[in-house]
Amino acid sequence: MTAPWLRWLSLFVGIGVGVSLFLGWKWYAYVTNTTSPYDEVGIELNNTVPQGMRDWGCARLQASFAGAVPPYGCAGPDGGWRVSPPGP
Repeated sequence: MTAPWLRWLSLFVGIGVGVSLFLGWKWYAYVTNTTSPYDEVGIELNNTVPQGMRDWGCARLQASFAGAVPPYGCAGPDGGWRVSPPGP
């Protein structure tokens, strides 16, 4: 028989992993979409990921929406895209 605290621990770890996977999928779906760069949830998720992931996400968005005004978090000081698009 396992200790009751171990069951609770495994429950919370499982919930944490599930939430992390869901939010990671939402972020990836946002940065690789071809519909609109202005999804509010996607913008917030992109602003909370580490800088390297944020730069990659902004570069993906720029590649899809080069002519659009960059969303919050992807704009440089001049108002344009702050990263260059990824290569081929």
